[in-house]
Amino acid sequence: MSRFECVPNFSEGRDPAKIERIAAAAREVAGVTVLDVERNADHNRCVISLVGEGDALIEAVLRMMRVATAEIDLTHHQGEHPRMGATDVVPFVPLGTSTMADAVKLAERLGERISKELGIPVYLYAAAARRPERSDLAKVREGEFEGIRDSIATDPSRAPDFGEAKVHPTAGAVAVGARPILIAYNAYLTTPDVGIAKKLAKAVRARDGGLPEVKALGFEIKERNRAQVSMNLTDYRVTPVHRALEAVRREAQRYGVAVEESEVVGLIPEDALFDAAEYYLQLHSFDRAAILERKVRAVDETQPGHESIASFATRLAARTPTPGGGAAAGVVGALAAALGEMVLAYSIDPAKPAEDLVAVSRALTEGRHRMLELADEDASSYDDVRKAKRARKERPSDPATQAGYVAAVRHAAEVPLETARRAREMASHLDAVRTRTRAALASDLVTSLAMFRAAAEGALANVAINLDDLRAAGEPTEALDAEIARLRSMDTG
Repeated sequence: MSRFECVPNFSEGRDPAKIERIAAAAREVAGVTVLDVERNADHNRCVISLVGEGDALIEAVLRMMRVATAEIDLTHHQGEHPRMGATDVVPFVPLGTSTMADAVKLAERLGERISKELGIPVYLYAAAARRPERSDLAKVREGEFEGIRDSIATDPSRAPDFGEAKVHPTAGAVAVGARPILIAYNAYLTTPDVGIAKKLAKAVRARDGGLPEVKALGFEIKERNRAQVSMNLTDYRVTPVHRALEAVRREAQRYGVAVEESEVVGLIPEDALFDAAEYYLQLHSFDRAAILERKVRAVDETQPGHESIASFATRLAARTPTPGGGAAAGVVGALAAALGEMVLAYSIDPAKPAEDLVAVSRALTEGRHRMLELADEDASSYDDVRKAKRARKERPSDPATQAGYVAAVRHAAEVPLETARRAREMASHLDAVRTRTRAALASDLVTSLAMFRAAAEGALANVAINLDDLRAAGEPTEALDAEIARLRSMDTG
């Protein structure tokens, strides 16, 4: 699955209601998660971090831009931060197995749609740039909204990559691009003198001979009566956060000021923080695998039933025999049990808990854990059948290999059979107390029961396939057939 971070910047940092309407437009899109919303009144700018798959992210950004275009008027906009558009910049950042080339394609697709659907000219920048000079966002934004508005029609160097050579009258233009992870990092000085902040920014930024992969500007933050050195670390592996901070501190000493505090805007990789911790704590030969939370995550991710839903869904979608329908049935059954537990958690009176409701809740909890184990057992039982088949093919006259094959197939039938049995039993227990659950949770209860039915039917279908193999091997299946019939008769509506 190709996943990306997308970090659109909007020229609004003072009206929380407007910012929420912009963010809400992204939350409506399935497959997209809003990770963070940062705003700054002096900069009059907000940064919204999203994560998701490509098509969904494009749809989310377009919806956000429609709101921003309707609500932000650059002809009345003022703020410390340079800006060229209501939606000022939209970068795509590849995550996991996604590549920068993938991110560039997303930027191009989004840019074309923005120009056609919103009438806003688009400049491709960073890795998506079609002109060398546009790899630098500062060059693209040079002159800001007013300068671009006045020159776009007459200056060939201002011609957009998508759209007509004229800005949107109130929403301006937008830069869309692809880049690696960027850390937005600000240092506040012990002075309101913005002149000093600008000198420090010039000293540390790459384009003026400072630190590589660092962009910096000096701002006056009136609400705090402080000057700020605002930095973008475009590759924290080249210039880490602590090195940028120490460079600002050294330069500040020349002017008799210090760094009062610093801040991260938006999100930051944990490794960047660990880099700073190692530096300031002077840790020698520190192994990051020794971090408690990382150890716990490593254990959780390898234990039965502890895989993330997203990871499991990715494996389920792959063209591989496992995991398959039996494993999916186990996971669905576990989710059904969890939802039933939630219904009961709200329905049981803490002051006077009914024993039978508590018993059903406990049964669902135990069943949820077992369902997740069965999901893993289903995949391993299938692998055992494949191995037994190969052995039987290699030694067809060996009674031991034939017996091993039959045992493997029987176990492969018994695993989904237990999945179906537990799904039916848990559904029956939950349905029996249906009338005593809170009415407001009726839809959750119905969903839980429906998921139990799906888990049972899917698991029983998996049993039936294995029974065919047992019959072909001359094995009796009457007892298993009878159990399937019994479980199907238990369907709970």
